[in-house]
Parts: sequence; structure tokens; C-alpha cells
Amino acid sequence: MKKWFRRIHLVLALLSGLFLISLSVSGALMLYAKDIQAFIHPQYWLVSEDHVLKNDDFLPLSVLVTKIEQASKEKIHTIERAEHPTQSWQVKLADERYLNINPYNGKILLIHNYYDTFYGFTMAWHRWLLFRDGENKTPLKVLMSITSLVLILEVLVGCYLWLKPKHRLKRLNVRWRAKGRVWLQQLHGTLGIILCIPLLLIAFSGMTFHWKIPTMRVVEWLTHGDVEQHSYQEKVKPASTSYQLDKAYQQARLALTSGEVYRIYLPKADDQPLALRMKMPIESHGNSWSWANPYTGESLAIFNASKASLTTQVWNFRYKFHIGEFLGWPIKVLWLFISLLPVFFVCSGVYLAIKRRK
Repeated sequence: MKKWFRRIHLVLALLSGLFLISLSVSGALMLYAKDIQAFIHPQYWLVSEDHVLKNDDFLPLSVLVTKIEQASKEKIHTIERAEHPTQSWQVKLADERYLNINPYNGKILLIHNYYDTFYGFTMAWHRWLLFRDGENKTPLKVLMSITSLVLILEVLVGCYLWLKPKHRLKRLNVRWRAKGRVWLQQLHGTLGIILCIPLLLIAFSGMTFHWKIPTMRVVEWLTHGDVEQHSYQEKVKPASTSYQLDKAYQQARLALTSGEVYRIYLPKADDQPLALRMKMPIESHGNSWSWANPYTGESLAIFNASKASLTTQVWNFRYKFHIGEFLGWPIKVLWLFISLLPVFFVCSGVYLAIKRRK
């Protein structure tokens, strides 16, 4: 039985090796892609610290929208605020272009296609191998999810191979003075067992972005609950008056007083409300919502995800967990190491299999 599992372990590695390596390297790059692009081109991704030192305020939403739409000649769909006051904000236009803007004066720093940036490039590589068909769809996205599933199977089979013989704990060590093949095999097994839990969870959380419903059902089954999501789809009555964006923005923001605005969704049609996606203090990412009438400024509804069920909290944590952005920089450094492990596992596993056959 152990012999068959070892063969399965090897065959899966051979069939998916290149895809695992691609997923591993692109995932590792994505962890620091935003920092890298800001370091290479600070003029596009950062704003002057003088604004912070002078305690300058961001431009009112109405002024910002007017400036951007006049300069770009396009309507705005979303405005994404930056986490740090020295970072530029990102605007998505109706024609799918993106703008990097200085929120203190409304100046456009960069006009770009999202996937032409370094971060966008690594994301497209990581999620669908950069390939789009004639209809601009990404058919290889499912292949990357299958690769993540194969990684989960590889880890589980590897754990079985470790559990089968006796003296399991004694085998969790690496004798560095042993012959190359011996210590490489020990390192392969030891790292796989010690880091099997984060490896499994990182792979599974990655699958949730493509296979959303099936993976959501798994989380609900494991936590014995339901994932709560907002279902607000109410329309507003169009008026002949112009938008009161500043009032609507303030009322929507104050409806979740302790929250931070993550993204602003401007109305795409005359009967749509202004929507704010917000991050509450105990949330890892912005999953709460607030809506307001853009004509009257009246607050319409809120969805406070921080008060949702445990199942919802677990589900909403998947993004920040996947990219290692929790508990500070040590976790992110650890995630960088874990992200590159599949490269080591594939290369060392194939090498050991070749040596075993000689």
C-alpha cells in the first residue's frame, strides 16, 4: 500500500509540477508586488509626505469626482482608498481604465490598465497564467484551482507516507552531516509535516476565489453555520436635483462610525445608491457595507460584517489569510517561505525518485 501511495505522490508531482512551480513563484511575488512597484515607481504609487506633515485633508468627494471626470472625460465607477496616507488612491473608470490619483489635490498620477502593472501582471499569472481567449475570458483559471487541489492531495499523501512507518517523531529531524540524498529526503519530509497545516489552508483559501460556492459549503459544514452576505438591492427614486455626494458620503460613513472606508462605489445608474465598502475594527478586510441616497444624502442601510456569525468571520478571513497580511510582518515573511515550498518539494521529490530508481 505504501508503495502505491508513493507512486501516486510521484505521478501527481510529475503531472502538475510545472503548474505548481508557476503557482508557487507567482504567489510569492504577489506577496510583495505592491511594495515592489511602489519602490520602482514611487511617483505613481506614493504621494508627498508634506501632505501628512501639514495635516492636509483629502479633497471632498464631490470635488475629487469633478476633477477626475473632467480630466479623464469618463464616469467613475469606484474609488479605492489607500491604507496609508502617503499612498495614492486608485480609481476605476467606466471604460475599465484605472487611475492613480493624489487624494489631496486630485492630480492624476498614472493612467493604466490594471493588469499592465506589476501587481496586476503577477495576479493574472497566478490566477489564470496570463491567458485570455478571444472573448476576453480566462479559461485557465480552473486549471490553477485544480493545481491547488493537487497540492492539497500531495500534502495529504505525504502525511500518510510519514504516518505509516514507526518512530514518526524521531523522523522529524534533519541530519545535515548525512549523505546528500539522505538529508534531502529528511528535509523534504520534515518541512512537509511541520508546515502541512498552513500549506493546506493556503491552497484551500486560494481555491475559494474560483470555486466560491463549493468551498463556501465546506466552510459552512466544518463550522456548522451559514455564511451571511448582504442582499441589499434597493433602488432610489431619481430626482431632478444634482447629487449631494458629500452629504451622502458622510451619512453612509457615520452609519458605521468606527469603520474605515475601503472602497467607494458611485452610482452607475440614476436609481442606484452610493455604496461604501468598509472595514470595521475587528475585521481583517473590508467586508461591511453602508448605503446612502445620493440625491438626499439620507442613510439607507448597513451591513456590519463584524457582527456576523463565526462562519461568516472565517469565510471573510480567507483573503487576508491567503496573502499573509495578519499579525504583522513576521507572518508575511513566513508566508513567503511557505509559498516557495512547492518549488522545493517538486524538485527534491523528482530528484529523490530518480536516485531511488538507479
